[in-house]
Amino acid sequence: MKVIFLDHDGVLCLSDNWGGRSKKKGYDSNPETPLSIRMDNFDAKAVKVLNKILEETGAEIVVSSDWKLHGTLEQMIEMYKDYGVIKTPIAYTPNMKDYDSDAYSLYHWKGWAEQQRSEEIKRYLAAHPEITHWVAVDDLNMSTNEKRNEETEWGLKNFVLMTKPYSEGIKQSGVKNKIIKYLI
Repeated sequence: MKVIFLDHDGVLCLSDNWGGRSKKKGYDSNPETPLSIRMDNFDAKAVKVLNKILEETGAEIVVSSDWKLHGTLEQMIEMYKDYGVIKTPIAYTPNMKDYDSDAYSLYHWKGWAEQQRSEEIKRYLAAHPEITHWVAVDDLNMSTNEKRNEETEWGLKNFVLMTKPYSEGIKQSGVKNKIIKYLI
């Protein structure tokens, strides 16, 4: 099985779409309201790029985004359909939000979030040996190329960083091919 571990903010949901949640007062706190109404919108061109990747690779989607904390998988599936994504998520990565950040000697919250998400993906992979090809796509830097802690090297080898998360995300030139390379 081939899997894309997919973040939303900075990948499919770009800065023009951010803040929509605050404009949706009254809907955002009701868990019965569809996610496509409660959460920010996906960029239509970013969805087209994702659809091309899915068509070319046959990969499945596992949501690694913290959006998984705001709705059920069934609600996420409906949201993907609402935005025109041709495949819907098959699962969420495990939730490690309760990590003890002091244990990692990290200096700021972003580094902790990167390591947390990396660990969530590694745990999902360990629980699913049927996965033969995979890639994580995110605007948090989870690569193994950058040392974050002098005592511990961590990160993901199969990783594509969104270097322009505010304006382009997955639409950025060359990103589609980098993702596909891990999945074929």
